[in-house]
Amino acid sequence: MPFLLRVLLPDVPGSLGRVATAIGMSGGDIEAIEIVEKRDDGTVVDDVLLDVAAGTMPDSVVSACSAVEGVEVLWISRYPAGGNLVMDLEAVEELTAAPDRAFDRLVDLLPATFRVDWAARLHRAKGVVYGTSAAPEELEFVEIEAPVRLEVPEDEVTLYAAARLDGNEVVVIGRRGGPEFADSEIARLGHLCGLANTIATAND
Repeated sequence: MPFLLRVLLPDVPGSLGRVATAIGMSGGDIEAIEIVEKRDDGTVVDDVLLDVAAGTMPDSVVSACSAVEGVEVLWISRYPAGGNLVMDLEAVEELTAAPDRAFDRLVDLLPATFRVDWAARLHRAKGVVYGTSAAPEELEFVEIEAPVRLEVPEDEVTLYAAARLDGNEVVVIGRRGGPEFADSEIARLGHLCGLANTIATAND
């Protein structure tokens, strides 16, 4: 059963190896690892895509990782079967391959790239003009100049982030239940939206 584990660990040689050993000893099999964010305090946040053996509780993986000195498990959640980690450069290659559909293709790629539940392209006057299958049919347009986390009511379980595509459109992504969007993820979202705009405009 696939799970996505987000861990905070010291940014020193050997830390990731100790986490990998703990995961293996607790019945988890690592399929992919991606660095989410390197922090100024000497720590790093990693996303680990892993498969847990039948009969193994994910709590045992969490306990094993937490027992490693300096390691904190920030999040663990089920991950869609067959899901894969799409790196930013691979996403850009996809956009470049179809510049006339760069905006829609970006929306298609964002759920895998950022491990979110959905993504949508929102027009100032027309509302949602394109979204992935789980995206809400209606969203309120947000006036933003830079990529941001969007404020949500206290009882809302979905976290939102948004970035501007151009003067009339923004991209919104939603992650149900967390984890919170890291600063680096917000920056990456803005960067990818800017690249999509450049690719689409160059094709005009």
